[in-house]
Amino acid sequence: MHFLDDSLLPENQQKLVIQVAPYGPQWIPGDSDDIPVTMDEQIQKAVDCYNAGATVLHVHVREADGKGSKRLSMFNEMLARLREAVPKMILQVGGSISFAPEDEGQAAKWLSDDTRHMLADLNPKPDQVTVAVNSSQMNIMDLMMDGDFTGTSFENPQLQAAYEDMVIPSNPSWHREHIRRLVAAGIQPHFMLGHVHQLESVERLIRRGHYNGPLILNYVAIGGSLAGLNPVDMLEFVRRVPDGAVLTLETLNRHVYPMMAMAIALGMHVRCGIEDTLNGPHRERMTSVQQVVHMVQQARLLNRDIANGDDAREIYQIGQFYKDTDDTLARLGYTPNRHPGERGIPVRGFPNV
Repeated sequence: MHFLDDSLLPENQQKLVIQVAPYGPQWIPGDSDDIPVTMDEQIQKAVDCYNAGATVLHVHVREADGKGSKRLSMFNEMLARLREAVPKMILQVGGSISFAPEDEGQAAKWLSDDTRHMLADLNPKPDQVTVAVNSSQMNIMDLMMDGDFTGTSFENPQLQAAYEDMVIPSNPSWHREHIRRLVAAGIQPHFMLGHVHQLESVERLIRRGHYNGPLILNYVAIGGSLAGLNPVDMLEFVRRVPDGAVLTLETLNRHVYPMMAMAIALGMHVRCGIEDTLNGPHRERMTSVQQVVHMVQQARLLNRDIANGDDAREIYQIGQFYKDTDDTLARLGYTPNRHPGERGIPVRGFPNV
């Protein structure tokens, strides 16, 4: 992204889009008083976050026993109720879900990858599904510090070991097919990228015609084989993102607050919620709604306007896809593909032969 002399002035920045992740599937209900369990509680949590200023909802679903749901029917029920309760909120389903068959007929029909691709079959369809590109280790314990999980289930060494070894499987043949199915269903992929090399892979997908649409992405600084906390790495990622993309910063634990402050100042967007941290800046417990309020207050200190539901849909270009590869490259601000015989760096409208 380019920064002009006036790019840090809030009147020249996009209104701030606040993503919230209030369901925290890694936690169990006893870990926090802010974990919604019943369907009514999960819907009300979305309403409260929207009223506080969040316009993108990162969706996971819990069963009545508090465990994360893998039932397609539960997700469909929740999405239908969310459409009624928060009609202007962007519904973003977490792409790590692998649905489990609910009867023997489904078990015989589904292949292992089909259970992950079925995010494209959700009905009503969400606005977005998150997509990781290239398989990575997702070791969130890498950045855990003393006090980050005191009094929670994460004090269990076996659980820590499981998260240390957690892997996000997203090999090229899988994520190309997944993106194809999502786009065919009218669902926008929201790319979750942990470093510039994954960003380069997304650019190649676009250049080779595998995706024609808005580039909406998170910089995921959660450690393991993904980005860490060095602001220099974050700024290099920002520099490499094309001007036509929409970038949100994401991290975990108390690092959320300084990282999001930088995002607000630089004109990017933010994510918060108990999936990212149970704690506030001083290790006090902080609910998802309180975190959203904190982001709103930070933005107001810098005179940055907050996006409402309509603003967020316009910024994210929900429901829009582009004509072809060249149109996508042009809209995003990428250099055009090279034509046969063209030398030097291709410049749009001025071929170098």
